Amino acid sequence: MSTGSIYVRVYEDMIDLLRATIVGTSGTPYHDGLFFFDVRFPPKYPRCPAKVYYHSGGLRLNPNLYESGKVCLSLLNTWWGSGCEKWSKSNSTMLQVLISIQGLVLNDKPYFNEPCYKNTVNTPLGEKHSMAYNQTAFVLSCKTMLYSLRKPPKYLLKRTEVPSRVEQHFETLVVHHFHERERAILESCSAYASGIVVGSSVRDGAKYAATSALHASRSPLKTLVPNVAFSITFLFIEKSC
Repeated sequence: MSTGSIYVRVYEDMIDLLRATIVGTSGTPYHDGLFFFDVRFPPKYPRCPAKVYYHSGGLRLNPNLYESGKVCLSLLNTWWGSGCEKWSKSNSTMLQVLISIQGLVLNDKPYFNEPCYKNTVNTPLGEKHSMAYNQTAFVLSCKTMLYSLRKPPKYLLKRTEVPSRVEQHFETLVVHHFHERERAILESCSAYASGIVVGSSVRDGAKYAATSALHASRSPLKTLVPNVAFSITFLFIEKSC
C-alpha cells in the first residue's frame, strides 16, 4: 500500500453498504495509519448524503472524528457550510467525501480544524499548540494501529450476516500493510521521541522542534511512544507467525 491511498470494498448482496480504508498521508501525524470508515447509502441517496461511521477504537485523534464514530464534515451535512461545501445531489460524490476526509480532515495541522483556533494560524502560540496537538495525534494514531492489528474491522455496520470472507479480507489487508510499513513506523516513533517534528521525513532533512515549542508537549512522545513502539513490535511478530 502506498501512503495516501484510499481502498474501497463493496458487496454485490449489500449494494447500500461499502467500507473505505484511508491510508494516512506522509507529512501528517497520521502517516502510515489505516483509518476505516463504514458507509451506508440511505434510500434517498443521492438527494441526501451517505451516512459515514468511523472506527475510532474509542480514540479522538482528530477534531472532526469523534469517539462515537461521527464524522464532522460539511459535505456530509454534519457541520455547517455553504455553497459547494455542502452536499449537492447533482455534483457531490462519495469519492469527493473520501478525498475530503483524507485531505481536509487528516491533514498536516489538524489542530486548526477547530473553528475557534483558525485565527491563530501562523502565530507563535498557534503553531506551538498545533505542534503539541500533532504529537498527541501521532500517539493516538499509533494506538489506532494497535487497535486495528488486535481487532481488524470484521463486519459492515454490525450486520453479522456478512460472510466470513469479509473478516479474512480486512485482516489480511491490515497485516500486509503494517508488515510492509513496520520499519518506517518504528523509525518514526524513535525519531519523534528524540525531538524530530512529527510529520517530518525521518530519513531526509528531518527537522528538530524548537526547545521552547517542545517544552510543554514533549511528555506524550517521551513516555508513550516507546511503549506503543514495543506493543507494535510485539503484534508485528505475533501476526507474522
